[in-house]
Amino acid sequence: KSEAIALGRQLFYDPILSQDSSISCASCHQQASAFANAGFSFSEGIYKNHPNRNTPALQNLIWNTSFHWDGGVNNLEVQPINPITNSKEMGESLSNVIVKLNKQHQYRKQFYQVYQDSIISSEKLLKALAQFTSTLISCQSKFDQVSAGKAHFSETEQEGFKLFKTVCANCHAGVLLTDNSFRNNGLSPDTFLNDKGRATISKQLKDAYLFRVPTLRNCEVTYPYMHDGRFTTLEQVIDHYSNRSNFEQHYDLSMNKIGIITPIKKKALIAFLKTLTDTDFLQNPNFAQPK
Repeated sequence: KSEAIALGRQLFYDPILSQDSSISCASCHQQASAFANAGFSFSEGIYKNHPNRNTPALQNLIWNTSFHWDGGVNNLEVQPINPITNSKEMGESLSNVIVKLNKQHQYRKQFYQVYQDSIISSEKLLKALAQFTSTLISCQSKFDQVSAGKAHFSETEQEGFKLFKTVCANCHAGVLLTDNSFRNNGLSPDTFLNDKGRATISKQLKDAYLFRVPTLRNCEVTYPYMHDGRFTTLEQVIDHYSNRSNFEQHYDLSMNKIGIITPIKKKALIAFLKTLTDTDFLQNPNFAQPK
């Protein structure tokens, strides 16, 4: 329903969702970087607080089986509760957000148009946000055009694609470029953050330092990389995977097949990864801040 999508879009860009009305969803999820926060390892929340994890891109969310780096949420509608209520992000309570929204005549009018009820509730708020974020679909990259037979890879891009299928596609699989699994990619834990990843949610020792495999779509613009934003370039990411001596104990054994990636192969792989950039998605006016 277009009215519901428009309402969700307006809410996504409105800082009223944060405690001090300084931070919106879009403050940390910016369209030009596939709704990640390019250039920042950790986004800035209210009162200049910083969460402990890198801001993930928001794209093709309706096919996600879980959300956040630890998979702590498995439903798109309830996903916004975490950033809204996290003291290091928006720092607000849902009940306060609802009070503020109900005081806004324009919002009551818009909620009535969508739900035939002018009383705003948390359920309606979350549904509206999900209506908008579910439309954030990236499917027009050169990779997609080639897959549809409408374009051709250059020789270097083709070499990179061939390498990608051999060494990366075990985790970054299929058209979504992720298998939605949780894996230990061999990163040494940050001793200050000591982020246990999936184990934070499951409380299972076997899940320690497992993080959700992100999609590689638009990865050219979603830097910095990894759950803690430790790598600023794709070259650094590839260098990590290319050298098994970088891997910490308990790394995912499927990474053994990667092996050394030479400079020429690295160049080809990056050329392929850049074909995953979807300019239509990054510039789609339907996703931009409402005027």
